[in-house]
Amino acid sequence: MRIAIVNDMPMAVEALRRALAFEPAHEVIWVAANGAEAVKYCAEDTPDLILMDLIMPVMDGVEATRRIMTESPCAIVIVTVDRQQNVHRVFEAMGHGALDVVDTPAIGGDNPKEAAAPLLRKILNIGWLIGQRDNRVRSVAAPARDNSPRQKLVAIGSSAGGPAALEALLKGLPANFPAAVVLVQHVDQVFAAGMAEWLSSACGLPVRLARDGEAPQRGTVLLAGTNHHIRLLKNGALAYTAEPVNEIYRPSIDVFFESIASYWNGDAVGVLLTGMGRDGAHGLKLMREQGYLTIAQDQQSSAVYGMPKAAAAIDAAVEIRPLNQIAPRLLEVFSS
Repeated sequence: MRIAIVNDMPMAVEALRRALAFEPAHEVIWVAANGAEAVKYCAEDTPDLILMDLIMPVMDGVEATRRIMTESPCAIVIVTVDRQQNVHRVFEAMGHGALDVVDTPAIGGDNPKEAAAPLLRKILNIGWLIGQRDNRVRSVAAPARDNSPRQKLVAIGSSAGGPAALEALLKGLPANFPAAVVLVQHVDQVFAAGMAEWLSSACGLPVRLARDGEAPQRGTVLLAGTNHHIRLLKNGALAYTAEPVNEIYRPSIDVFFESIASYWNGDAVGVLLTGMGRDGAHGLKLMREQGYLTIAQDQQSSAVYGMPKAAAAIDAAVEIRPLNQIAPRLLEVFSS
């Protein structure tokens, strides 16, 4: 993979170079000392992936991410030495299209290959996202319906650009919203709790991490909070699971949507927002085939038009809407 490094600290650049050297397929094509240089270099020679620092002189990583995703889009992973101190900047960068975040590998430890492993694993996932995914076709049995009061659920999947899109969507839902909401966002579990707090502080609905074994709750937003998949079980509870292991990006939106199509006993809407790759498209199609309303974000309002585009291509979305129309549509659906 052709990789660029954007970082003003020579020691951090060296740490990244050493980590990448463990995988001969990776090539560092250029290094920028600040965001402004990165925007320029990216326009001249767009890499497959940029490893982007957050705090830099001249132009920081958030603004550089915004500029690059607008002018010369490519995959971006935020690499920082102190992600907990920069959590809001991380979410802001992800809102502009950064895919993920990882710590800068340490230099001088007892096992440098082990220190490099988290970064190399992220890069493997990114390679899967920007490459060709197998066109698997899955089917699910129709869920058993009963005559009890029908529960209401909004199932939302998002990736690159997702934090900002989720914030905008959730702000449009009132505190008395009559449905449960479950979110699957491609974000490392280290950041999931911070993301839930960030969304909760910005929106009218409470947002927290989903707990293993609990059921979706009306008026509450649950966010998938581990690096395992989350799925709905036949008894209506949510569960974290390592299976299927062949789903490289975790948590998988497809796995969650497919479980809704199989087991949800009530009214539901599936929503697929901005993101790179194809995750969620097949699951959304299965939800549509079970008679649920499915919505994909449109191209103009998506930071990265990958996942919604994949859903549109296989006719998985009943409706394709700009982001600012999705919350009003949900209110319309569940107020009737």
